[in-house]
Amino acid sequence: MKELEGALSKEEIAQVEEFSKKIDINNTNAIIQYGAGPQKKMADFSEKTLENVRSKDLGEVGGLLSGLVTEIKGFDIEDEKGSGLFGFFKKKANSLTEIKARYDKVEVNVDKIVKSLDKHQITLLKDVAMLDQMYALNQTYYKELSMYILAGKKKIQHMKTVDLPELQKKAQESGSAEDAQKANDMSAMITRFEKKVNDLMLTRMIAIQTAPQ
Repeated sequence: MKELEGALSKEEIAQVEEFSKKIDINNTNAIIQYGAGPQKKMADFSEKTLENVRSKDLGEVGGLLSGLVTEIKGFDIEDEKGSGLFGFFKKKANSLTEIKARYDKVEVNVDKIVKSLDKHQITLLKDVAMLDQMYALNQTYYKELSMYILAGKKKIQHMKTVDLPELQKKAQESGSAEDAQKANDMSAMITRFEKKVNDLMLTRMIAIQTAPQ
């Protein structure tokens, strides 16, 4: 819990303390929905981030680069005495005019690649600005989720160290089956709530992994 508290201000920790006392683990619907708001927001953020990455198609640049590589390899013509430009000049059929024409073609392809990269650069700059806004928003969701987790952990700790022992002691002293059942029910509810909090912690861990490094 120290790690979670370290990321919060004193005011936020006080809010968590107050909120923790109001958690009713007897309310099944409330437990199911516990932390669902920020959890869904963070899941949506991760999906949007992945979708943004998928939508960036650099296929045009890739195709141009492949074409350029092919053109350059075209200079590597072999004959019986050698390969590459040396062998190229050794062949009478390959004139200087043909060489110049090939270089001109390569130059045209390079110009196309430069223009295409310029277009992608503008798009990427816009994407960076958008992602900065998304990450800032995600930080808000992250803190909200952390507060839910911390409140849940505090509630669980209190129930395990105070509420449950009291019920177990009462059941032991009274020997009542009803009191024993109440203690068992509380133990089961604590376990159920722990699973919910662990689920929120998993979402938080994923958020850390998707955050900019």
